[in-house]
Amino acid sequence: MTLVNLEIVDNHIAVITLNRPEAANAMSRALLDNLDQVVLEVNRNQQIYCVVITGSGNKAFCAGADLKERSGMTNEEVVKAVQYIGKTVTEVESINVPVIAALNGVAFGGGLELALACDIRIAANTIKLGLTETSLAIIPGAGGTQRLPRLIGIGKAKQLIYTAKAITAEEAFSIGLVEQLTTEDELLDTAINIAKTIAKNGPIALRQAKSAINQGSQVDLKAGLEIEHLCYKKTIPTNDRLEGLLAFKEKRSPVYKGN
Repeated sequence: MTLVNLEIVDNHIAVITLNRPEAANAMSRALLDNLDQVVLEVNRNQQIYCVVITGSGNKAFCAGADLKERSGMTNEEVVKAVQYIGKTVTEVESINVPVIAALNGVAFGGGLELALACDIRIAANTIKLGLTETSLAIIPGAGGTQRLPRLIGIGKAKQLIYTAKAITAEEAFSIGLVEQLTTEDELLDTAINIAKTIAKNGPIALRQAKSAINQGSQVDLKAGLEIEHLCYKKTIPTNDRLEGLLAFKEKRSPVYKGN
């Protein structure tokens, strides 16, 4: 059985589905191997303009690391396993087009860390989320201590990490941990519709906007503005930019080709 499914929707949208519903889509080594390969495939496909990541079933987006697999590991093996999760999460963050996490079920530990690596998070209003690692006498090890404070602020992030508390989708929305709520039944359609709206825009511009935001958020304002300028310049010599101007002049929808 394939542990990570890839489907192309509407020609330009990749839907990635974690497919271990019997194990709450937990991150086994095999699942991570599959996810790595899917990310490579997505990045190689220049016709993909937006990505949606979700989980199979309705119980879990991803419950985090596979603790059953980890139970027989040595200390050194556990460290390597956590590093592998972190590496895969960073590869998802580095997908060169916008990525939407469609949170269909619980997102705990590494599952929430995976969602934090996405650009936009949309949640079913019935789910719970949390970085619960300190309750297991460990800490978030796949980027949670770094990405969560950058998203919701240091104080709120410390509260969530220190208490290991799972919060509701409504609470997550109120603190900016997720950008949109919807019903369980409408979740995937909502995410795909947002992806379609994104995919109508210039694909080179989308890649450069993501690069400018992600790189710029790590540096001071002066350096960030220079990064923005360099990314902007890469959109100027493109055919898509000329098509955008022509379509505006002719009062029609542009047809972008990614060149």
